[in-house]
Order: sequence, then C-alpha cells, then structure tokens
Amino acid sequence: MAASSVCRAGCAAGRTLLRGPRSSPALMSLGRNRGAATYAQALHNIPETQVTSLDNGLRVASEESGQPTCTVGVWIGVGSRYESEKNNGAGYFVEHLAFKGTKKRPCATFEKEVESMGAHLNCYTSREQTAYFMKALSKDLPRAVEILADIVQNCSLEDSQIEKERSTILQELQEIDSNLTDVVFDYLHATAFQGTALSRTVEGTTENIKRLTRADLAAYIDTHYKAPRMVLAAAGGVSHTELVDLARQHLSGVPFEYKEDAVPIPPPCRFTGSEIRVRDDALPLAHVAIAVEGPGWSNPDNIPLLVANLIIGRYDRTFGGGKNQSSRLATIAVENKLCQSFQTFNTCYSDTGLFGLHFVSDALNIEDTLHFAQGEWMRLCTSATDGEVKRAKNILRNALVAQLDGTTPLCENIGSHLLNYGRRISLAEWDARIATVDARMVQEVCSKYIYDKCPAVAAVGPIEQLPDYNRIRSAMYWLRF
Repeated sequence: MAASSVCRAGCAAGRTLLRGPRSSPALMSLGRNRGAATYAQALHNIPETQVTSLDNGLRVASEESGQPTCTVGVWIGVGSRYESEKNNGAGYFVEHLAFKGTKKRPCATFEKEVESMGAHLNCYTSREQTAYFMKALSKDLPRAVEILADIVQNCSLEDSQIEKERSTILQELQEIDSNLTDVVFDYLHATAFQGTALSRTVEGTTENIKRLTRADLAAYIDTHYKAPRMVLAAAGGVSHTELVDLARQHLSGVPFEYKEDAVPIPPPCRFTGSEIRVRDDALPLAHVAIAVEGPGWSNPDNIPLLVANLIIGRYDRTFGGGKNQSSRLATIAVENKLCQSFQTFNTCYSDTGLFGLHFVSDALNIEDTLHFAQGEWMRLCTSATDGEVKRAKNILRNALVAQLDGTTPLCENIGSHLLNYGRRISLAEWDARIATVDARMVQEVCSKYIYDKCPAVAAVGPIEQLPDYNRIRSAMYWLRF
C-alpha cells in the first residue's frame, strides 16, 4: 500500500519563526496592537465543539470550520496500562492488524478503497489511549466513518496476517532498541513506576510478541473496545448532525456491557524514587533522564509546571543564538560546552505523571550538566522571576494557538480532551488559566513537586561519571541559612 495512504504515526507539531522587515517604532507598535486584537479574536471566534452521546455511551464530538477537508477518528481509552504481564503488547499488535483488512473488507480491497479516496489513515497506541483516524475530503466523511467503524468492530485477525505482523513487530522492537531516547524513557517508566502497569512498554516484550495468539488479541478487543470508552471526533468541513447520524448508523452496535457491569478503572500506579543505569562505554553519547512525580491530566498544577518547563526551555548544539538564548540553562550549556542537547517534559496520565528533563552528553560532561540542571530546578523553586515567567507564558500561548493549524491536530485535541478531561477545554479557558500564573505560583508549585523530592533516574551509555543516587538526591534541596 502506498505510504501516503495508510501509515502509522503519532502526532508532531512544527514551529516556524517568521521575521519581517525592520519597521519604525510607530509601525511596530501598530503591528503589536493588531497582533493582540487578532489573538483576542482567535480566542473567542473558534467554532464551538459540539458533543452528543449515543444510547450505548459512545460520545460524538465535532468542530465545524467549513474547510474542504476533514479529519475524523475514533479515540479509545485503552493502552498498555490496561494490559497484564502476560498480554503486554496486545494493544500494539492489534493496532498493526487494524489496516490488514476486516471481516467485510479483505486486505487488498481495504487498501484499494482507502487509496481511491486519496485519504490518509493513521493510528497510534500509547499507555492510556488508542486512536484510529483518517484525513479525507469533506465529501468522503460518510465513507471515512464507515471504514473506521469497520476497523474497530470487525478486525479480521487472520492467522496469516498475524504471523506477518508478528515478524514486523519483532523487527520494530530491534529498531526501537537503537533509538536511545526511546530506550531511556522506557527505562525511566520502568524504574519510576516499578511493579505497576505504567512500568510496561507500549510495544510489549519480545517474549510476549512471540507467543500472543489470535485468542489473546480477540480477548483484548472484546474486553476493552467498548462504547463508553470511545469518542468519535471530527474537525474541518463536517456537519455535527450528519456525524451523529453516521455514528448511530455504524457505531450504535458497539457493545457497552462489561462482565463486572462497570467501565474498568486502570490499576493505581505508585511513583518510586529510584534509578536504572545501563553502562555501555562503546556508545559515543550518554542519554540521561531525571524526573519527579507529576500531576495527572486534570490537575490545575499542570499549567504552572508547563510554564516552569518553558523557562528551562530546550537546547541543541545545532540551534542558533549561542549564549544569547533566552534559556538560562542553554546559555550555561553553550558557555561551558556541556551537553549536546536537552529537553524538558511533563508526561501526564490519568492520575499521575512524570515531570523532568532529558539530556544527551559526552562521557566527561554528565556530572556538570546534571548539576546545572538540578540547580535550575532549585532556582525555579526559590527565585523564579516575573520576566522569565511572562516569556514562558507567551511561548505556551503560542504553542496552544498552533493547535489550530490543520484539522488533524484539532481532531486529536478533541478526542484526547474528551477522554482525559471529559470535555473539550476551549482555547479561551486555557488562556485564562495561563494568565493567572505568576512567579510566586511557579515557585509554590515547583516547590510542591520538585523541592526535596526523590527523583527517578534512567541513564544509558558511557555513564561512569553519573553521580551516585544519594548525591543526586542531595541536590534536590538547598541548605539555606
């Protein structure tokens, strides 16, 4: 099948910095005023997200923008967190089989139909969500919904396709092992949430992939693909009334009853301050990730933490700007020729999260990079300034507005919001939450989650210089007199 028609991908966001010609102060002031008005209008002129629930509990949500194209998808509240040690990887396996035909459409027919529409069919699986979505012309919305409904209800699970995809997944696992960024984050989850469901990888283990059977995959679908955990989301040139009618026609048969007569709740996960070290001096660079326990999706502390992360920023040696970058940690990295790159992250789950920093360094600069990174954490807890908070808030606003660029990010935003928050949070509400953040709030929230907390640490590569865990722990507070 053509890669442009059917592919498997996550979602990525790009940022573009536009520079115009130099203008006079008066014109620059006028431009700023126009920009402020445009931003204010954008907050309140976004089409309303309409939500309807079917009789079986499946929610239908859409945002109509009148575009000639649309993105429609089914978001399901299930991922590797809902798996056990024995069937870990089943969700990822099912995702691979989704595009290999259904009971109504053999593989060749399925591929030909999608290609004839000129559509892009994608899917992804995470620790708490699974999504199947398609971008197509607005006039093809009925066919797109029917195909997606067929995928989630009638996956064929043919033995020949299972064996073919088994080989494909085993090859992918080998490729993932060569991506040290992914490896170190999997290790970070394994140590931070050890003994719980969040410690397991999305892809599963090699042993599990080799032994999963058709019965295991069918049981996974029967157990978790239930209407109350599904959201049919659409954005672009769509009519909500039409979308609801299509959902009733094609998805009203999705089962909604459970053996326990209740939607399964994900098993609770506890955070453990600990470490995993995988030393390999043959590797050229070390990957190190350090994190504390963060809040869940619906916790209001996420906004100040996002602002805090944007104060620290991100850095790569390929970036321009040198020591004149706004990030203090990036300036230190340039001046002292420390790490190759670093990035902050705030990974959220339904009831917990990971707030931290990941950096890539050569063997001789690990200790210094970690020292300055933890120093920035302590500074945020004690002396974050109004100026850097204002800058970070503007960056965060820009990132939120960027979600308006394209029907696919909008559709994913709608589907994820309904699963994570139970409703679509408007851009105006996000902006209002950001506006309330000040330097004092950043200090208080960072102190709550970072100061004198036990971190989780994962490191891979030539990490002989990585300090002992007790030294890392002792840098999570300052002795102040």
